[in-house]
Amino acid sequence: MIDAIATKDMLTLMVLRPCPVCRTPTSWEGNPYKPFCSERCQTRDLGAWSSESYRVPEKPQEEDGEGWTGEGGED
Repeated sequence: MIDAIATKDMLTLMVLRPCPVCRTPTSWEGNPYKPFCSERCQTRDLGAWSSESYRVPEKPQEEDGEGWTGEGGED
């Protein structure tokens, strides 16, 4: 049973995930820049947020259609 746990822990450590910026497979274990592969990609992502290249979508405006009561849905 101990071998199975050790093997599972080793597989967890070896899992590679793609960097969100450059898509390079990267291990998170021991990586101070995770989820990024490097300080460069981390800085590029921060720059994209600060220049508003990324945007959170607005909540769609509600429609005032026929039959709209606006009060809890009771007719």
